[in-house]
Amino acid sequence: MGWHDAVKLPWPTIPVRTGAPTDDVDDDALRVTHPHDHAAGATAVAVALRHGVEQMGPLRTAQTLLRLNQVDGFDCQGCAWPDPDPKHRHTAEFCENGAKAVAEEATRRRITRDFWARHTLDDLAGRTDYWLGQQGRLTEPVVRRPGSDHYEPISYDDAFELIGEQLRSLPTPDAAAFYTSGRTSNEAAFAYQLFVRAYGTNNLPDCSNMCHESTSVALAQTIGIGKGSVHLEDFYDTDLIIVAGQNPGTNHPRMLSALETAKKNGAKIISVNPLPEAGLMGFKNPQTPKGMLIGERLSDLHLPIRANGDLALFQWFGRAVVEAGRLDRALIAERTTGFEAWEEHVRRVDRDEVLAATGLTSAQLDEATALVVASPRFITCWAMGITQHKNAVSTIKEITNLHLATGAIGVQGSGLCPVRGHSNVQGDRTMGIWERPPQHFLDRLRDEFGFEPPREHGHDVVDTIRGMRDGHVRFFLGMGGNFLQASPDTEATERALRNTAMTVQVSTKLNRSHAVVGETAIVLPTLGRTERDVRGRGPQTREQFVTVEDSMSMVHASRGRLAPPAPGVLSEVSIVAGIAAATLRDRTDATGSIDWAGFAQDYSTVRHHIAKVVPGCDDYDAKVRAPGGFQLPHPPRDTRTFDLPDGRAVFTVVPLDVLTVGEDELVLQTMRSHDQYNTTIYGLDDRYRGIHQGRRVVFLNADDARDRGLADGDHVDLVGVWEDDVERVAPSFRVVVYDTPRGCAAAYYPETNALVPLDSQAEHSGTPTSKGVIITLRRATAVSDGSAGSGSGASVGRHHKDEVQPHHLS
Repeated sequence: MGWHDAVKLPWPTIPVRTGAPTDDVDDDALRVTHPHDHAAGATAVAVALRHGVEQMGPLRTAQTLLRLNQVDGFDCQGCAWPDPDPKHRHTAEFCENGAKAVAEEATRRRITRDFWARHTLDDLAGRTDYWLGQQGRLTEPVVRRPGSDHYEPISYDDAFELIGEQLRSLPTPDAAAFYTSGRTSNEAAFAYQLFVRAYGTNNLPDCSNMCHESTSVALAQTIGIGKGSVHLEDFYDTDLIIVAGQNPGTNHPRMLSALETAKKNGAKIISVNPLPEAGLMGFKNPQTPKGMLIGERLSDLHLPIRANGDLALFQWFGRAVVEAGRLDRALIAERTTGFEAWEEHVRRVDRDEVLAATGLTSAQLDEATALVVASPRFITCWAMGITQHKNAVSTIKEITNLHLATGAIGVQGSGLCPVRGHSNVQGDRTMGIWERPPQHFLDRLRDEFGFEPPREHGHDVVDTIRGMRDGHVRFFLGMGGNFLQASPDTEATERALRNTAMTVQVSTKLNRSHAVVGETAIVLPTLGRTERDVRGRGPQTREQFVTVEDSMSMVHASRGRLAPPAPGVLSEVSIVAGIAAATLRDRTDATGSIDWAGFAQDYSTVRHHIAKVVPGCDDYDAKVRAPGGFQLPHPPRDTRTFDLPDGRAVFTVVPLDVLTVGEDELVLQTMRSHDQYNTTIYGLDDRYRGIHQGRRVVFLNADDARDRGLADGDHVDLVGVWEDDVERVAPSFRVVVYDTPRGCAAAYYPETNALVPLDSQAEHSGTPTSKGVIITLRRATAVSDGSAGSGSGASVGRHHKDEVQPHHLS
């Protein structure tokens, strides 16, 4: 029985709003109630339908949602959780947040010329992300010319010419940066990186730099490939699943169905997170009436770990499996290196230090350890709660050590499972979107297209911001996403963008990156995944499709069915081709003879080149046409082989490094609400955590609040603590006393990205440390009006260094 049958059951009545909001929601409307103890269920169905009807209307909602994640439909714009085998997909194969993502893109609301005439850049810069996103789809290119405070219409061709002129005028190709969001298709990503390298730079920052870069670095150095090593089917045949630093109920809701099946098949689940999350406490599966009404508890054990305590926890697990003799001696001897040094190291791990670092009780630590030791097959899943710390790469290497030692890799029911937070962020990297491309990829690009690509490493996200700030990067192009709000140190990023000669945004909807611009600014609307993409004219007319890759290396087709948001709106592939042609057309070398027009007219042309350049993509165009697509090769998963020196996986000895703070300081983790996806704000509720009609809240431990003379409902400013002379402030947040470890706090981004210092990065990967932000609290002088800005002021003048003793809430 499918989800469409289940929704015949009664569910709570949720009123439908119509029309785009005319102003931002008043902070006085914020309400706080008890958090939920389960996710999904009837309310999730009702909320999904409400968002669809509000944005699309009832008929369009049904037509669109029933094609979401189907073989002949389009891929969800949200997370990268894999689809089940085509034979086992439900009629409604999506979650609440997937429905919200579709509703945002397939909305009937439109931004027209009247909108641009009414709103200045200053006006737009003062609006919240929620208000901006709710104005509707972009419908025609616009330009802000030097000295103007308004955008005005421009044609695509004229916009391409302006961009090409600017790029050709730069003193060096390295004075330009080309950002990519994970929503970009494989075809667009391949064409984009080809253009950028043909232009002459590797400045290809992308959203991976801000999320799973730590994963890519750690796994590449230990198992030879920066991707996870599991199939979806492994979840159905395992003994234990560890979910660390991840909130599936909000960020990857379809994962809950896989966890539910694992539980029914006998698996145990450990959740490791400072906050208890509703989705892992209970799951009411909306796919069946029984699941809707009764539900099931998923997590057998929740470990309320202190922020940044994960490295210590996994080192303790390592000591436990060594002492219990739970080792795969054959794998260790034949296919790994460094085990003896690692074994000696973990045998010295001190229990009291682990308890202090994690904030866990002895009973909690012992129960978790017993489950790990007793489970022959296990999967470790992780997300931003692991990757966005200073020692993130070390922590992921320690997770890998545990799997190598026990042989829990390359066998059914076991493996490493980084869960990507954006639908095609992994595919973008596969297609060459990377500022540090491997030499073999550049060699194949050279051989296929006949030019020598640049070999020097380019800028990642943080280096791009530094480059714009310092005047070295004068041009910025964002292929999707909301660079300003996704990046750390919001005020520094704003100043950097304003210091450029030109900013270009390729977007489906409005966001604050369109309001904080260079001397010249261009916005290019593009088709979304929900929309039909027809290229050519007359008898040459052909409907196109694109491809994407999920978290488990499955590559499949995506075909939109809705009409474009306005006549003439171009796809990302066509926009890339247009910019490339306008920029490179005067070249006399091989880069000037690339068939950009052919790319734009027939995406099979792009796929034929992908097959020749991208490893594992042989016969790409034919493989992606098969139902469900195909899985890219992964040597550790497929054959227990490792593309590293001597063909051996690497055990890594890392010191037990723990984030410690001063007496009055807290460790803040920035996070999503349930009504958002990355920087896209769908609404102002986070009902799983009991937050309604507001976002400026900070979750505090009751003892931490009391020690500071604060009560639930008080308003405070969040003040960043860092080693420079900049005071970073996120003003006026309502205190919400919550079940979180002593010394820890949590609040939503992008509002708190202003507190993440530009120079606070993970070692080796450069990822911003958004889950380890050191703050103090001070009483707010005034309640926030909901504006988008961030404050700055006097020097803080020191870095965290004094340890706070961990405290466990009973």
